[in-house]
Amino acid sequence: MSRYEELKVAEGVYVPQMGIKYPEDNPYEQLVHPTFTSHFVAGEDYPFVNDSFRQRLLNFTFVTILLRFLMRIMLHTKMGLRFKGRENLKKYKAELEAGAITIANHCFRLDCPCVLLAAKVPYNVKIPMFAPNFGTKDGIFMRSVGGIPIPEAEAGMGALKKFNEAFDEFHRRGYWIHIFPEAKRWDFYKPLRPFQKGAFTMAYKYGMPLLPCVITYRERTGIYRLFGPKNLPLLQVEIGEPIFPDKSQPRAAEVNRLLETAHSRMEQMAGITHNPWPSML
Repeated sequence: MSRYEELKVAEGVYVPQMGIKYPEDNPYEQLVHPTFTSHFVAGEDYPFVNDSFRQRLLNFTFVTILLRFLMRIMLHTKMGLRFKGRENLKKYKAELEAGAITIANHCFRLDCPCVLLAAKVPYNVKIPMFAPNFGTKDGIFMRSVGGIPIPEAEAGMGALKKFNEAFDEFHRRGYWIHIFPEAKRWDFYKPLRPFQKGAFTMAYKYGMPLLPCVITYRERTGIYRLFGPKNLPLLQVEIGEPIFPDKSQPRAAEVNRLLETAHSRMEQMAGITHNPWPSML
């Protein structure tokens, strides 16, 4: 029996059947293989903090025009995008005022814009992303949404130091951060995969609240059948209550607690009663 078949959900919860063969052993295996137009390396000289007028204009324009208007219309029309749990943004407005770390399952090419729209994240958001993908045709889009390449081993320790210093500065400025703790995208996968620790380490380091978001699915019916095949599900983003780090606790234990709490809460939000993967490896 495959892990997908081991999944159990509450009554009425929709599970997409896309005919995709998902990996059974490596939850971080890359299933999406983009076409690279250049070899991109985020080296020590990369402008991780880019305050140029051009970059600030791209970030502002993307959020105010492309994301909040054009892309919102497209996602609502083609993917039936809905939001749930926005009352938590109002309930915890004071706690989220200085920025938060949104986390979500990584399951759709435009899942990041879905989450940013749902959580009403301001344009000053930064998103750690897989560096080689900046060498694809989506590179400018990734930068515009606030993407920051995560230096790979070939970039050297100096680049990693610059990356970490950049996020220290982003936190100082009150920026939001978005992270996919599953690391790799598996399209329309219903189970939650094991989380990596980066988001939870950042939450502890900066004392920032974690805002768990879950993308769930609905069957494509009615007028939405005009905008996509029957097996392509419709989307909903649910926003949970924030999870707060306890800085009085030892780092390693608290990072694990944050991770396990987030994974468990997001399983409940997704209507999963038995998840075939552990919370972490």
